Amino acid sequence: MNELNGYDIEDLEVGMTASFSKTITEADIILFAGASGDNNAIHINEAFARKTPFKGRIAHGFLTASTISAAIANRLPGPGTIYMSQQMRFVGPVRPGDTVDAVVTVKELVREKCRAVLQTVCSVGDRVVVEGEAMVKTTSRASRV
Repeated sequence: MNELNGYDIEDLEVGMTASFSKTITEADIILFAGASGDNNAIHINEAFARKTPFKGRIAHGFLTASTISAAIANRLPGPGTIYMSQQMRFVGPVRPGDTVDAVVTVKELVREKCRAVLQTVCSVGDRVVVEGEAMVKTTSRASRV
């Protein structure tokens, strides 16, 4: 592990997994709308959102997906990791009060470039809401020597 307790490329193995969970609150949605500028009525106006196919307000997709970033930054590979890319599909809504469970799994390692490909999945209960794949750059013991 590196000095920040993140996994170095030398520590990683295909199949390793980690998770991060967060309950999406009303405050999270309003603060995310303010920080991102995404004030879509589907997120902030219940009367409007009731008339949509979702029948009520939903959290921003990228707010939900940010739990993937938290799992990567805080757990696997952890501190020192640099996000390079993220492919994802939004497959289900997240509502205020839902707890999102993000799971990242090491799918492939490119050790010579200190890169890891991670399967990324967010679920609410047993329902998948976001799925995809990330590529990250990790730290390396060899580069610190």
